[in-house]
Amino acid sequence: MADDPNAEDYELTEALLPPEERADGLSKPKEQEAQLPAEGRKGDTFALYLALSGAAVLTTVTWVTVLVNNPFDAGWFAFHPPLQSLSLLLFVYGISTLQPTSQPKTKAAGLARHQYAILFAAFPIIFFGTFAVMYNKYLHGATHFKSWHGKLGIGAMGWIFIQVLLGGGSVWFGGAAFGGGSRAKAIWKYHRLSGYVLFLLLMFTAHIGGAWSHWGIKYIPWSMRALAYGAALGACIAGVYIRLRPSKMKFI
Repeated sequence: MADDPNAEDYELTEALLPPEERADGLSKPKEQEAQLPAEGRKGDTFALYLALSGAAVLTTVTWVTVLVNNPFDAGWFAFHPPLQSLSLLLFVYGISTLQPTSQPKTKAAGLARHQYAILFAAFPIIFFGTFAVMYNKYLHGATHFKSWHGKLGIGAMGWIFIQVLLGGGSVWFGGAAFGGGSRAKAIWKYHRLSGYVLFLLLMFTAHIGGAWSHWGIKYIPWSMRALAYGAALGACIAGVYIRLRPSKMKFI
């Protein structure tokens, strides 16, 4: 395994097994675990707070804006901005919680948190938020995907479906969906790379929707739009990418 460039990431699956089912049949003694190098790098903690704070500001401004502007009059659209912003906060957490892990035990715990946050929370929330705005347009006979926000949004949703299939298929049941072993391991690094690119698309889509849409311009002062959908989004991106470990993907 030491010669496998993808081994570091794919210890996730084995780490989830009890000691008697692991390849070596043994668990690491506590003294040995205590001697393992620290996973975090200088600046990682600050970057985590930066990313989560930015996402929290965006989510808070979005929710407050909807709630103080007669949400019941907005129909199904009232669900869209709050749910999409909440999903972004969960995406930021889900990505960040897996980033610094490099040891089997912490990788397993990070993977579990990653899946709970993204697969079981962020994904259904963003799906319902997308459905809400589409259904609202249907009720009013409005054109779908007319704006760049709408076009990028539906494109991102399709990408998220693919991302879920890649990620789940590469780790569930030993990666059986992709043939297991080295084939499944290779898929995991593409899932990781795809996720970082998708994250940028989601951030840009949120920027357009909050800062430049009719809804944003009508209800949010330009200073708050600049803060929530400009500076805060920039903080999210910076925090996530500061914690990025390109060495984990090992494309070269």
